[in-house]
Amino acid sequence: MASKKIDRSLTLELARVTERAAVAAAKLIGRGDEKAADQAAVDAMRRELNALNIDGEVVIGEGERDEAPMLYIGEKVGTGDGPKVDIALDPLEGTTLTAKGMGNALAVVAMAEGGSLLNAPDVYMDKIAIGGGYPANTVDLDADPADNVKAVAKAKGVDVGLVNVCILDRPRHAEMIGKVREAGARVTLISDGDIAGVIHCTDPSTGIDMYMGTGGAPEGVLAAAALRCTGGQMQGRLVTTDEGQKERARKMGIEDFDRKYTAEEMASGDVVLSATGVTTGSMLTGIVQQGNEIWTDTLLMRSSTGTIRWIKARHTDPDKFHLND
Repeated sequence: MASKKIDRSLTLELARVTERAAVAAAKLIGRGDEKAADQAAVDAMRRELNALNIDGEVVIGEGERDEAPMLYIGEKVGTGDGPKVDIALDPLEGTTLTAKGMGNALAVVAMAEGGSLLNAPDVYMDKIAIGGGYPANTVDLDADPADNVKAVAKAKGVDVGLVNVCILDRPRHAEMIGKVREAGARVTLISDGDIAGVIHCTDPSTGIDMYMGTGGAPEGVLAAAALRCTGGQMQGRLVTTDEGQKERARKMGIEDFDRKYTAEEMASGDVVLSATGVTTGSMLTGIVQQGNEIWTDTLLMRSSTGTIRWIKARHTDPDKFHLND
């Protein structure tokens, strides 16, 4: 059966969803309260999603891990009067970044036709990703990090020393970081936010060529959605550490725990993704308020057309955006 494309009007509506969530979280930048910032983004995102004419279901949410009432997996969103769609979301990617006033915090939502996004459990995922324009199978999750770096350098036609790899700064990645550096490549370490880390591969202006490492599986699906829109490549494999995690995965329809998923397998069909900056990073400017004006910076992309939009918007009603609550 042919894939049904997301209605064009919903593409722009999705940008409004992340704009509102980002603005709601922005009032808590630097306040040191991760849960309050996350909850503000969740409440705004839920309100905006429920105003859309869709029959939506959250297949990637936050509800399994966090104590606050998140947008949980299986939650129905939208008016119910519209197409059946899968929703993957992270209302505030980078709660710690927001609480500490650090860069690269985002509000992110992806939408796809019903049944086309991988329903990933809240476990870890091994990931590797590169942007668009490379030959198929340039990198492989099972290859040595040094070999992957050399493969990207060869595909780009540059010296290995010009390849920049983004890796989450965690003790579990110490060996990987060492191997990348021994190969002669650069490493950009990030403290949080591996959705943003992967999306950086899609934008040459960030200077990031590749992402590798272990992070959340739900975040991996959102990152795969972004790469579907840009022609990038990604592979991911679930990491389950006990029988309880495997049982949760089985309830979501996953049986093969050794399977290596591609971006196309994690996010198939027509995919739309919107990301709005909460705090300023290398790709998006964070929320700025000047008097009664609020400025937002949003990246909006769609897989069926390959269109990528950067939307810098001025909003002149701060009360409507709940920044002054």
